[in-house]
Amino acid sequence: MASAGIETHGLNPIAVQVMAEKDIDISKQQSQLIDNDYLQSCDLVVTLCGDARDKCPMTPPHVQRIHWPLPDPAAFDGDDEAKLNQFRSVRDQIETAISHLSKQKDGQ
Repeated sequence: MASAGIETHGLNPIAVQVMAEKDIDISKQQSQLIDNDYLQSCDLVVTLCGDARDKCPMTPPHVQRIHWPLPDPAAFDGDDEAKLNQFRSVRDQIETAISHLSKQKDGQ
């Protein structure tokens, strides 16, 4: 599993904080751009927002593509606590979606 996007924005410190709450250290991760070579090595591409869905480069025919319409937590406007809660909400939605995807793959 890996992550890439249509733009690079650096590592958001709130994302690092909320992932650490789940004992996942992303502090050394970097924002990466998706490219054709990357897509060729994928089995599945999951887009998380409409902008990514619409602008993601054409996926090769052998690559399954699905979309999870989640809000961009970094675009959320509010005080620090509200932003933190928005990141947590999106993190938890991704966790649930991955769990469902994993169960589907395993035939459960």
